[in-house]
Amino acid sequence: MDIRYFIGVDVSKATLDWAVFDGKTIVLQAQSVNSPAAIRATVKLVKALPGFTVMESVCCLEHTGIYCAHLLSSLYKLKLPIWLESSLQIKKAGGLQRGKTDAIDAIRIAEYAFRFRDKMCLWQPPRPILQKLATLSALRQRLLRVRQQLQQPIDEQQGFAEKSLQKQLAQNCQASLKAITADLANAEKQIDTLIQSDDRLKELFAWITSVPGVGDAIATEVLVATNEFKAINDPKKLACHAGVAPFEYRSGSSVRGKTRVSQHARLRLKSLFHLGAMSAIRMKGELQTYYQRKVADGKNKMLVLNAVRNKLIHRVCSVVHREQKYDKNYTPALA
Repeated sequence: MDIRYFIGVDVSKATLDWAVFDGKTIVLQAQSVNSPAAIRATVKLVKALPGFTVMESVCCLEHTGIYCAHLLSSLYKLKLPIWLESSLQIKKAGGLQRGKTDAIDAIRIAEYAFRFRDKMCLWQPPRPILQKLATLSALRQRLLRVRQQLQQPIDEQQGFAEKSLQKQLAQNCQASLKAITADLANAEKQIDTLIQSDDRLKELFAWITSVPGVGDAIATEVLVATNEFKAINDPKKLACHAGVAPFEYRSGSSVRGKTRVSQHARLRLKSLFHLGAMSAIRMKGELQTYYQRKVADGKNKMLVLNAVRNKLIHRVCSVVHREQKYDKNYTPALA
């Protein structure tokens, strides 16, 4: 794409700060309310710029969760190309920075889009059913965290607190825990109904969950994180996204750190794959044998467990690529 105008937008809950860069200077700055009507009005100002065309422009913004909803929806309806980028990626690319305001951040985003235009990746909205799945998955995560926050202290106090006090504490939380468990079961039922109602999701879900160690929660999160494998379909990229890909830390002859995973990851996905790996090594099979053999050879347990997580990711991507359920006896055909 031959881009003439790079539009940077800094998103906050109440307002949006806009900056338009033409490759040499900032030609427009504006602030608007974070609402569909205000966004449309600001886009009219942008379109009034000399020689402006939709196909020769791109709107770059940071991923800020729900606060981006109005902007993404409005820009997509107006058919403006959208570049949704990680806030950390933009921050790291900015180098040494002094001072920070929303207006300055909008300029930095516009300039980032210009500098890295060769790496531009245009955003496409996920299907409405996948958006619903993402919302329900997030709800399930919150309910699990709340239940754990209530249940864990009760379990930990067993054997340390007086029996009468322990009983009282359990009774005080009993109604809340019961209600949360019921809400959790309802959310999981809605997730299952949603997946079974869509042929593509049902198909992908069946392939992914056929991999030993990969359950419903992992499959749901993978579908959301990869946008049904449209955004990410390479196992190495998915492993990096999930924070299980190891990276070297070495420079010259004096700097040599341990090879380790990056902390910049989708933590929920990483946590779920960790639980999946723990489940896999408890079941009789190839992964359990692999884990036991490597540990017996003196390898660090967490290092081996991370390798198991990586294997799970590669198997998930493999079954989706082959469009068939996992077969432990499968051998790839020779070229």
